[in-house]
This record gives sequence, structure tokens and C-alpha cells, in this order.
Amino acid sequence: MSSAVRTLTPPAVFQSRTTSRVRFYASKSKAKSTADLVPGSKQALTSEAARLEYGKAEAKMSAAVEWYRKEVAGLETRASGRVTPALLSPVRIELPGKGKDLAKLEDVATVGVRDGSTLIITVFEDHNLKAVEQALYAAKLPNIVPQRQDARTVKIPIPRPTVEARNALTATAQRMSEDTRVQLRKIQQASVKKGDYKKHTVELEQFQKLTDKNVAEIDKILAHMKKSTGAR
Repeated sequence: MSSAVRTLTPPAVFQSRTTSRVRFYASKSKAKSTADLVPGSKQALTSEAARLEYGKAEAKMSAAVEWYRKEVAGLETRASGRVTPALLSPVRIELPGKGKDLAKLEDVATVGVRDGSTLIITVFEDHNLKAVEQALYAAKLPNIVPQRQDARTVKIPIPRPTVEARNALTATAQRMSEDTRVQLRKIQQASVKKGDYKKHTVELEQFQKLTDKNVAEIDKILAHMKKSTGAR
């Protein structure tokens, strides 16, 4: 009887594999303080050319705002019913022999107020009276109807403004404000175009800030007129 030989297979050797996990931690760098950062609106213009152009734009915008302020003051006076010589400030007179050089009314006459409701114009020289009358009509000022009193005097009664008249004057101021805003933005655009500034630069921010400031002043002037006259 043959003996069976069994071949014993050695047990498999299992090697345990340990997977090592490495964690990467973000390095904790020191937080940077924002205390030293300067907002763009507070940064100064560093370019000499930019500073010069800014000065020019600022002067032009200021002139536009002052023109609007003066015009609205005249409209406000008329809307409120106050009778003052300033009502005739737009009048310009073409005097004989002076060519195209126009004279202001105060250069050729005195303007006074009688009884709080009538303007009295007295020319210095008789021969200028006709030119003054023509200039008063040419100015096309509402409710200004000159009445000759004698060789040197013109009387202009000023009626009290109606609600419709006050609203019309306020509407005129509104249109003028829109025109002035457009002018301010054109000044800004012209200055920015000259500098050819890149986006998000200090220069662009400063010019925009200048425009916003002057536009806000226009809005303030108009709001004051509406409040003082009670117009809508």
C-alpha cells in the first residue's frame, strides 16, 4: 500500500500594509492689517499732468455751478414775487455807435423799486431811452411790460406770480439743471480722455468724485428753490 504523500502548502504570509496619511496644514501667516491701506477716494494724484487737468476741470465745473446758481436766484426772485432790480439783470442794451458791444442796464440807467411792486428805470441820457425800451422787449422776460413815463423814465409794474407761473419758473430751473449736469459730465469726459487713464485708477476715481460733488450742488440749489417757492 503506497503511502500518499501530502504536500503541505505553507500558509500564505499576509503582510499588513499600513497606509500612512499625511495631513497638510495651511500655513498660518500673520494677518495683514488694513489700517495702512488708503482708499482710492483719498489718494492724491501723483501725476503732474493729472493735477493740472484736475484743476482745469474743477474751475470749469465751479463756473458752471455758479452760473446755474445765479440763474436760479433770478428765477426764485420772480417766483417768490419779490420785486428787485435783479429782475432786469439779463437785459443787455445795444447802444448807438457801440457796435456789437452790449451794455448792462446799470451802465446807462438807475433801477429802483416803488411801492414794492413797480420798477422805475431812469436813464442817464435821454437819447438812450429808446435803446433801453428795445432791450427790455428783446430780453423776453415774463410779465415785463415797460411803460414810458417821460423822456428819461420807464415804469414796469410787476404782478404777483400765480401758482402756474411759479410752477413754470421751477420747470425752467429743472431744465437748466439737467443741461448743467450734462455740461459737468462733458467736462469730466474731456479731462479723462486727455489723460487716457486706465480703469480703476486713482485719477478716474478723483474725477468722478469731483463730478458727483458738483452734481450734488446743482441738486441742492434746485431743491432750495422748490422749497422756498412752494412749487412742485
